[in-house]
Amino acid sequence: MKKLGALVAAAALVLAGCGSSPSSGGSGSGSETKTLTVFAAASLTESFTALKTAFESAHPGTDVKFNFAGSSALVQQLSNGAQADVFASADQTNMDKAVQAGVINGSPSVFATNKLTVAVAPGNPKGITSFADLAKGGLTVVVCAPQVPCGSATQRVEQRTGITLRPASEEQDVKQVLNKVQSGDADAGLVYVTDAASAAGKVAQVDFPEAAQAINSYPIAVVRNAPQTDLAKQWVEFVLGAQGRAELQKAGFGAP
Repeated sequence: MKKLGALVAAAALVLAGCGSSPSSGGSGSGSETKTLTVFAAASLTESFTALKTAFESAHPGTDVKFNFAGSSALVQQLSNGAQADVFASADQTNMDKAVQAGVINGSPSVFATNKLTVAVAPGNPKGITSFADLAKGGLTVVVCAPQVPCGSATQRVEQRTGITLRPASEEQDVKQVLNKVQSGDADAGLVYVTDAASAAGKVAQVDFPEAAQAINSYPIAVVRNAPQTDLAKQWVEFVLGAQGRAELQKAGFGAP
């Protein structure tokens, strides 16, 4: 009986060992997917989405998630406790607000610049040729709200030219302005050159020299208490590096 009991015990140990091997191989930390959450200005949608694939390929097991919106809205979300790893703003003012709110880790770095243009319907049916034309009667013009980077840039142009616009609406991010022009709800909208380029064929672009007086710088930084601090630093380095610069330049952004 003792011999039989020993054999049963040995068999139980073998079975237990066989049962434990799949779980030890399938749930190890090396196979876990890490999510990198990036809060970024709406105007970065196309370029950052393009960089996502390359970054994920270089960092197996990483899933980059974006929250694209107006920079002012993103700062508010972060200040209210929203969890993120990286913040990329479309202007220095909103990054400064994030720093002052204590939600940024370290010093932000400028990685790109951008400037305004006028988006109009294909063929420019209203014959808009200048910034001053936007102040004429009979046009439905949309702009970004003043707290949004593209809105503050619009205000700077107005102040330096002495031309006051009377927009039909003030949108919360630049993509909303672009969408109103694309849908025909507006005759013209002030957007970034990168946004007009992303909608080539759907809108036409009317550049104006005064835009050079309101260039926006784009800073990026790791968020304080980021869940993925190391990955966040690597994303920032990636954006600042050669591949990031090339993709941003392709989208129409200027150099820092």
